[in-house]
Amino acid sequence: MEPLSQKSLERIVSQRALQIGSSFPCQICVVGFLCGVCLTSLFLAALTSIGSFELGGISFSAISMGVSPGTSSSEVIRRTSILSQWKQRRLRDLQTQNDRNDDEKVSLLYSAWSAMLNEDGEYLKHLRLTGYSVPKAPHLENCKLTAQVNQRLDKRSENESFPPWAGWKGLLDMHPAATSNEQLRYSRLKAVSEGAYPPWVTGSDDENYPLTRKVQRDIWFHQHPLNCSDPGVRFLVADWDRLPGFGSGAQLAGMFGLLAISMTEKRVLVSNYYNRADHDGCLSRSSWSCYFFPETSQECRDRAFELLGSEEAWKSGIITAKENYTSEKIWTARTPKIWGDPWSYLQPTTDVNGSLLAHHHRMDLRWWRAQAVRYFMRFPTDYTCGLLNGARHVIFGKKAAKMVRKSLNNEWPKGCSAVESGGHCYRPRPFQDQKSLHCGGGKRLPPTYPRERELQIRDQGFGKGEGEDKTKMEIADPPSSGIEEYVWSSHKPWVPRLLLSMHVRMGDKSCEMKVVEFEEYVHLAQRLRKRFPQLNSVWLSTEMQEVIDKSKSYSDWNFYHTNVTRQEGNMSMANYEASLGREISTNNALVNFLLAAEADFFIGALGSTWCFLIDGMRNTGGKVMAGYLSVNKDRFW
Repeated sequence: MEPLSQKSLERIVSQRALQIGSSFPCQICVVGFLCGVCLTSLFLAALTSIGSFELGGISFSAISMGVSPGTSSSEVIRRTSILSQWKQRRLRDLQTQNDRNDDEKVSLLYSAWSAMLNEDGEYLKHLRLTGYSVPKAPHLENCKLTAQVNQRLDKRSENESFPPWAGWKGLLDMHPAATSNEQLRYSRLKAVSEGAYPPWVTGSDDENYPLTRKVQRDIWFHQHPLNCSDPGVRFLVADWDRLPGFGSGAQLAGMFGLLAISMTEKRVLVSNYYNRADHDGCLSRSSWSCYFFPETSQECRDRAFELLGSEEAWKSGIITAKENYTSEKIWTARTPKIWGDPWSYLQPTTDVNGSLLAHHHRMDLRWWRAQAVRYFMRFPTDYTCGLLNGARHVIFGKKAAKMVRKSLNNEWPKGCSAVESGGHCYRPRPFQDQKSLHCGGGKRLPPTYPRERELQIRDQGFGKGEGEDKTKMEIADPPSSGIEEYVWSSHKPWVPRLLLSMHVRMGDKSCEMKVVEFEEYVHLAQRLRKRFPQLNSVWLSTEMQEVIDKSKSYSDWNFYHTNVTRQEGNMSMANYEASLGREISTNNALVNFLLAAEADFFIGALGSTWCFLIDGMRNTGGKVMAGYLSVNKDRFW
């Protein structure tokens, strides 16, 4: 009976279990349990599908990461933590690789710009790039095109009495609509005849020294008579000063005195031998026109040099030379009274020792030299433009390449446009010795890696020599739209903004003015930053290596400078320039001057003639209201 009773009990239990299992709540629980089992299986499969990997020198495999039935929960947590750390490291490695790829593409773009700047088509082909495929370099200027535009603006239009100053700005004046519009042509001539102002003055009268635009117009017309062969046209012919110890600033100041004399005596000033241009880099050797447009027309130059051989012209006073005037008269030449005394209401924008300088007894000289330097440097030549391009490329080129690369995302280079090696795009190596690339000159440097080119600096300094054959290769710009070609082309080359220019003059200048340590210049820069907190870029020009060394200790400022050899100790400026060589010293000085003139702010020493002239260039270039922080006064004030 006992076995029968047990079977009956089992049958009753089975029937009861079947009834319970058939109920809806029970079915839900079973399904939930099975889903949990499936999810757990999937997680363990993912955990063990990694294969083998290495972390911190310890090798892990899929088998060891598997979770066996006897694995404790703490062991599962430990292994999960290891996997998480490995994934984080892998993400960091991928990010590092992406950054490396970006750096290599930046280097490729920089090298391509270098090749185009050097007109090196072979190297560009080596990179499997063309001029059309390379993005425009925002920090470089089309020098040939700019020179063509400026040449047109610096002479009278054909069969006209006036230059085309009242036309549309920049290349817009060459737009087909401008050249074919007779009404525009009539309006332009009418505007010029009634007093249109020259295009090399930026800004309004309020943004420049008083009457700057009118004065520049009047000087140009004085220096460009309609008929240079007219018997009534008289000339003053003068070499540039080249006495021992005369720096570039002193030479300019002397020539500006002669310009004042020629304006007063109604003579056309013709400059002759310029010793700083007496080098192989200049096609217009020994002439101011190597660096800037000449002060008068070629017709007047030819006529003046013709009269130099005429005894009658000397006797009648049609022609005079610098030797007809004493040094005192040249250096203290009275400012022409043609425009009254506009210097009497100069805006007080110069800060010395924390106070605005409103008046001093050399205000007329300051005003006149500013007008004269603006006129003499109104248009840089193709050669000077090339020097500026070279300087900006060496100093700002990598920064510009990063900026352009970021704006293009992954659009450039398309695919593997560079030389392929091992299935990867060829990547130019970073240069081993960036500092050896002289912005101020030196021998042409070989690339540190045969497949890469940085900007190669020729003997004369910053770029291709004026006399070098530039026709061996032409790299065309990529096709552009109308607004790019005619409108945006008028914008100046890019430099980091806001940009502060700081000219630190020390060395032998201590015999002429109070010399201030570099720390005082930085103190003035900090004053500027309190008002303009976004300011962190400084263009530093100085002859002293000590200043360059000290600038490296200010990590919160970005100092930029040309990489020429600088002097140690109190070497005289004449000996220092001689050690650099005429070509490098002149190129370096003028590049620093022009970049300082274009900066947003300026800190210098008014006791330095060079600073004095930089200030004048800025005050006739629309930057009066930027002000000027000076560490001292002019020694004659």
